[in-house]
Amino acid sequence: MDTLDVLRTPDERFANLPDFPYTPRYVQLPDVRVHYVEAGPAEAAPVVLMHGEPSWSFLYRKMIPVIATAGYRVIAPDLVGFGRSDKPVERAAYTYARHVGWMWATLEALDLHEMTLVGQDWGGLIGLRLVAEHPDRFARVVAANTGLPTGDQPMGRAFRIWQQASQRGDTLNIGAVIRGGCQTELVSEVVAAYEAPFPDERYKAGARQFPLLVPTTPDDPATEANRCAWQVLRQWSKPFLTAYSDGDPITRGADRLFQEQIPGAAGQPHTVLAGAGHFLQEDQGAELAQIIVDFLRRTQ
Repeated sequence: MDTLDVLRTPDERFANLPDFPYTPRYVQLPDVRVHYVEAGPAEAAPVVLMHGEPSWSFLYRKMIPVIATAGYRVIAPDLVGFGRSDKPVERAAYTYARHVGWMWATLEALDLHEMTLVGQDWGGLIGLRLVAEHPDRFARVVAANTGLPTGDQPMGRAFRIWQQASQRGDTLNIGAVIRGGCQTELVSEVVAAYEAPFPDERYKAGARQFPLLVPTTPDDPATEANRCAWQVLRQWSKPFLTAYSDGDPITRGADRLFQEQIPGAAGQPHTVLAGAGHFLQEDQGAELAQIIVDFLRRTQ
């Protein structure tokens, strides 16, 4: 693979993060270094918490202790371009397929088996591809405010508004994006933590590009791979739970698609969390974590 020009956020940007005491861990891939945090017993079944745009593993700080204390091994990676992971400079370096490859290489390097995927936003778009392409390595799925679009159906007005807004202007205000996706008020220290990975606009190529990578037309470069993923998921009989919020206009209704089309979703106690926006981990993190723990225990 060609050498990528990457930026690496200085460590001092992550000093004094509120309620996030985890030692940074890294997987060095051929072209990028990927960061993840880990908690819980190393020998326990792994629960992989995958974030989306433009957040990072900090988004799961309210959930990691609940799941780890319940006896599970928690792995929360930062997508390339986000958090403490490397950030390719050129927007063209970010493709859907490349993100899937980076995340699979990371999980494979950690030699994870019997994984439970928890995917929100792009964490689901990428994570569900991993589940479909490596189904033997996953034991169950929790989909939270996410989808697996193929471009065959319109994404909806709310997504179009966000996609257009994300490309305007010379700056992308990460804090404002996170605030806008929450129904609770975030304190300044939390907003600063979300902004920490991005010292200036050069670091935001991934955050800028991600909204354009969502397949919105049938001829999108990712459409065929996502259609193939759906073919696998329509045969997926392992446990599949949806846990969405009542306040996310972008992903509203996607939970019903999963429930109707994935065999493993039948009979599961699918949940809609009240009082939560797009970033339901912020608004109802402890409640979502307990839902996941209950699901894990019930389906072991």
